[in-house]
Amino acid sequence: MRHNRKFNHLGRTASHRQAMLSNMAVSLIMHKRITTTLAKAKALKVYVEPLITKCKADNTNSRRVVFSYLQDKEAIKELFGAIAAKVADRPGGYTRIIKTGIRKSDATPMCFIELVDFDEAMAKEVKKTRRTRRSKKAADAPAAEPAAAPVAEATEAPAEPAAE
Repeated sequence: MRHNRKFNHLGRTASHRQAMLSNMAVSLIMHKRITTTLAKAKALKVYVEPLITKCKADNTNSRRVVFSYLQDKEAIKELFGAIAAKVADRPGGYTRIIKTGIRKSDATPMCFIELVDFDEAMAKEVKKTRRTRRSKKAADAPAAEPAAAPVAEATEAPAEPAAE
């Protein structure tokens, strides 16, 4: 029975899991969005959100505590600089997990995890993973739009000589 086993070990030893989550947290902080498996993203969310909360208080102790988790000076600068300024008034929920489908090779659920306040420019990069054939209705719809455009031009043409 799984009594009181609330922690996903991700099939790794404690040191391997700690190193992996630290590296993933640094990547998330530096790139603002990473693609990973759903299980790793859920574990990363639990790992990184307390660190982001800690960065709201910019003092020496909080920097040292966060550095003990991340071990990367550039990530600490980014976290206590740009990220802390954006999340200053947010009470929690700094990350978002969006499922992207199933990985073909081993049928693992994939997703991307991103920082909520940094998704304006990155939302355009989402790719469609589903491939379908174009239906006849979709092929006919663009053909109907150019036919409407010459009619509009024809109605505007008599109006211009009348204005002169």
